[in-house]
Amino acid sequence: MQLSRILEALEKIAPTRFAEAWDNVGLLAGDPQQEIGRALLTIDYTEGVAREAKLTKCDLIIAYHPPLFHAIKRITAGSLIFDAVRRGVAIYSPHTALDVADGGTNDMLADAIGMENRQPLRIIQPKATQYKLVTFVPEKDVEDVGRALFAAGAGRIGQYSSCSFRSPGTGTFFGEEGTNPAVGQSGKLERADEIRLETVVPISKIDAVIRALRESHPYEEPAFDLNQLAAPPEAIGQGRIGTISSGSRAEVIDRVKRELNLSRVLVAGPTDGKVERAAVCAGACHEFLADAIAQKADLFLTGELHHHDALEAARNGMTIVCTLHSNSERAVLPRLKARLFKEIPDLHVMISEMDADPFTIA
Repeated sequence: MQLSRILEALEKIAPTRFAEAWDNVGLLAGDPQQEIGRALLTIDYTEGVAREAKLTKCDLIIAYHPPLFHAIKRITAGSLIFDAVRRGVAIYSPHTALDVADGGTNDMLADAIGMENRQPLRIIQPKATQYKLVTFVPEKDVEDVGRALFAAGAGRIGQYSSCSFRSPGTGTFFGEEGTNPAVGQSGKLERADEIRLETVVPISKIDAVIRALRESHPYEEPAFDLNQLAAPPEAIGQGRIGTISSGSRAEVIDRVKRELNLSRVLVAGPTDGKVERAAVCAGACHEFLADAIAQKADLFLTGELHHHDALEAARNGMTIVCTLHSNSERAVLPRLKARLFKEIPDLHVMISEMDADPFTIA
């Protein structure tokens, strides 16, 4: 099947517009039109995972952590990215988009401790993704212009396409010397019956849509407005916080180990007493500790924290449970596999057996 079909499914599962601004999510290498036979899920794309992908003939790597993160100036022989591109292996990363997503990484951690009444630990403002395009077209040409705009990518709202609003009005213009107006004459103030045509345009399609407007519009200089649309507010964000109906701190710690298949975890702060309110955040979450403290969490489950953050949490009577960074994320891979199977039943998806956190607790 074409990679583009898989990209649509991944975007539905973990919309990339919700990723953190500093992150690098989405398709990192590959051609949306290439054919994909097998996909390999992993947290990190390492040499071992690359060998595994080659042996199992996987031509799509879905790596939670983006293998391309910081700007690079060279891709040369010997690097994992060079080898993947040379072999035609596509690479995709969902990272913080999957953290935020309903049923994603942070919900997996919340389920691991039996969290109820959960909310995001910190609400994020989604990034704008669309413009509204307004243009003015003679009535006899409005259908041709509309079709051109839609073909270029404008006019999609959810599962509806060719969406627009049209209203009649009167336009005025004065063609100066050297102009050749499609309606009326140059050197004279003209009035023209026009249709105000409004539609939405994804930011990624702006260039193509404006080019289609200029090519299809009968005027030498078509007038148009572009207004960026604010993203609608949604109760989404990083981390989760909620209540625990029953369980001592020791029992919650044991549950974490059992649910995440870990023999040991790092614990700071008190280990006695009940947990009534808890917070979770996958990965390295020192920046969210203040949110957990402010919202009076008794326990904070995460991948890793700084030394002084652990001291701060203990001073506030909070229990910290650290699993090591990727151990707080890896259990989301079976969930992602199940979601992909639901969206694309004929895609063969594997979970890497070579993927592991680089640290162990000896």
